[in-house]
Amino acid sequence: MDAVSSSYHTPLVILSIVIAIIASYAALDLAIQVNKAKSIARHIWIGAGAFAMGLGIWAMHFIAMLSFHLSIPVTYNFTLVIVSILPAIIASALALFIISRTTMGRRQVLLGAFFMATGIVSMHYSGMEAMKMDAVIEYNRFIWGLSAIIAFVVSIVALYLLSFVSQNYRSRKLPWIKTVSALIMGIAISGMHYTGMAAASYKPHQHADLNGAAPFNSTLLAYAIGIVILILLGLVFLSTFIDRRFEYQSIQSERKFRSLIESANDAIILSDSTGTIISWNQGAEFIFGFNKNEVIGEKLQIIIPEKYQEAHQKGMDRYLATGEPKVMGKTVELEGVRKDGSEFPIELSLASWREDGNVFFSSIIRDISLRKKNEEKINQMIYRDPLTGLPNRLLLNDRLAQALDQANNNKQTLGIMFIDLDRFKYINDTLGHAVGDELLIEVAKRIEACVGKADTVSRQGGDEFIVLVPNTTSDEVTKKAQKVIDSFSHSVMLNEQELFVTPSIGISMYPGDGRDIEALIKNADTAMYRVKEQGKNNFQFYTPEMNEAVTKKMQLEVGLRKALERNEFHIVYQPQIDVKTEQVIGAEALLRWEHPEWGSISPAEFIPIAEETGLILQIGEWVLRGACLQNKQWQKDGFRELRVAVNISSRQFQQSDLVERVSEILKETGLAPEYLELELTESIIQDSKYAVEKMQQLKEMGIHLSIDDFGTGYSSLSYLKTFPIHTLKIDQSFTRNIYADPKDASLVETIIAMAHNLNLKVIAEGVETEEQLQFLQDKQCNEAQGYYFSRPI
Repeated sequence: MDAVSSSYHTPLVILSIVIAIIASYAALDLAIQVNKAKSIARHIWIGAGAFAMGLGIWAMHFIAMLSFHLSIPVTYNFTLVIVSILPAIIASALALFIISRTTMGRRQVLLGAFFMATGIVSMHYSGMEAMKMDAVIEYNRFIWGLSAIIAFVVSIVALYLLSFVSQNYRSRKLPWIKTVSALIMGIAISGMHYTGMAAASYKPHQHADLNGAAPFNSTLLAYAIGIVILILLGLVFLSTFIDRRFEYQSIQSERKFRSLIESANDAIILSDSTGTIISWNQGAEFIFGFNKNEVIGEKLQIIIPEKYQEAHQKGMDRYLATGEPKVMGKTVELEGVRKDGSEFPIELSLASWREDGNVFFSSIIRDISLRKKNEEKINQMIYRDPLTGLPNRLLLNDRLAQALDQANNNKQTLGIMFIDLDRFKYINDTLGHAVGDELLIEVAKRIEACVGKADTVSRQGGDEFIVLVPNTTSDEVTKKAQKVIDSFSHSVMLNEQELFVTPSIGISMYPGDGRDIEALIKNADTAMYRVKEQGKNNFQFYTPEMNEAVTKKMQLEVGLRKALERNEFHIVYQPQIDVKTEQVIGAEALLRWEHPEWGSISPAEFIPIAEETGLILQIGEWVLRGACLQNKQWQKDGFRELRVAVNISSRQFQQSDLVERVSEILKETGLAPEYLELELTESIIQDSKYAVEKMQQLKEMGIHLSIDDFGTGYSSLSYLKTFPIHTLKIDQSFTRNIYADPKDASLVETIIAMAHNLNLKVIAEGVETEEQLQFLQDKQCNEAQGYYFSRPI
């Protein structure tokens, strides 16, 4: 019989090709989504994409078959038609899976193309087998083989196009690339189908009715399938569009986040569970010196100092194994290492999160070098002496508190050395504070060189230093104190000027001399003052008796401040006698203090305190005024005119307005200047820069001037020639020993002879016997005073 004739319904042919192109375009979109998706989302897109893409390819094939009309009736085995969908879906899934791989080698492409071609060919020819008709299909082997080859080539092309589009989805030319690629793929798939259709010829059975009509309207079915598939592919496009919108918003958020990260001054570093760096911002580049290309893919150890790397790795392993967040979510201070190998302090905030079953870490790192320097400066200001760099009072108290706790717990002894420089004020006043500061710096170095590393040398202020010697003995403290004394036996050279300074050191020991900071320092200070009183440049341990003396001294000072207000002072007068005539020629005014509770207090006790505290200025002026008033009163009462002698302290003499004050008191009391004598000590006129000028002014006023206690100070004969004085007073210590010590007798005789040769009068103090008076008369002494004549009254 003749072969069955056939023809194509052109609109349906065009529809099949359009569906093939649209399905190819959808496949390209799906390939992009698969490439971008991760983990579970990727598998979902592969599954959904394979279903949509497979249906699209199958629909193109089935519509193409429905467009093919034979001259005999044709129906379809719909079970076999449905089964033919599976190879298309499997082939589509295989294509999407292959292009989702990170690497796509030639072998993978060829093997994948083979299985895809097999699926497409299986779909095509199983669909052909679904045709039910009174004819047998015979295939031209050559054309059949050609269709299989076309299917293989189409699969290779499809894989490369899918991969190319999915890898370049950010390209601005993507719409054109997708369109061209979809046309190529659609036409290629259609070409394979129609080549396969061309391989078939149809031989009718015997007795077949060649003019029968089709039992169903295939054209209507084809359009219905086309519409359904187009709707399905439309849903694919809609889903990819929606996903892109979400992706766009996500990208926008990510860009903002990335912009925020890049603009941050802190280093923001992301790493995976292996410690591999996956993100590195500009702040990290600035802080560590590495650019992004140098560290992405490297381990975090590149910025961790070697000494901390093992601990860091153990911490990472522990967290991954247990999930215990020891430092997660906290801010800690560590050290980092720069590209040049330098280490610096950092502040690290560490966090972690899980994504797709993997653990990632984010590190926010701040360079705190400047903050550490500022903290060090602040600590220096708070805890260090700005001049010497030694610990100040605050830091000493902290260390002393710790040392006391340790000593108490371990039954140990500690020592406190309180050091004060002798004559530092003199150097400071004469050479200036700049030289004084340099001297203090050198002193601090010498003291530090004399003590151990565990000891603390502190400057308390001025020229006072305290040394804390923990866990020691009195013998060890003695050795260190002596070492300090010895270190100052050598001069200090400052600006080519040689200076000598010596220390006075008081020592207290814990627990014997005190159990708290205040007591130990106070008692060491007390011992230091005892050294000062006993000649300086030495050291002494504290004893309870010292505290009693200090307490008494403090009580005297408090009482002294109230004595003037309470009128507890009074003046007594000791007559001064002319040795030849034994007549009263004058009187020395002497201050007495009668305390309501303590009774009579010796001037030897309270005058030094008055000098030290400055109260001597008020007291001295009160005595001067009182003596002048009394002398004037004697004159008013008709007594013979005589001089009254008043002692002037060194603090009074140093007053710049002393001459004016004396003049005002004389005017106020009405006493003539020639009836006032001012007694000055040798120390006064030695230490005063303007002594001669001031004494000359007093002498020109008519006031009588004398040097008191001559011979007991640092005497110099040049004073007798230079200073405008009238009288020398021989100290009572010489007078009392005239007959006991021949040397004292010789000294008294020499002083009298020397004074007469300089036209000065001589008065001897402390005359208590007739023999002493006889000696003074024989040596032609001018005047005398003492208990032999009268006590102060």
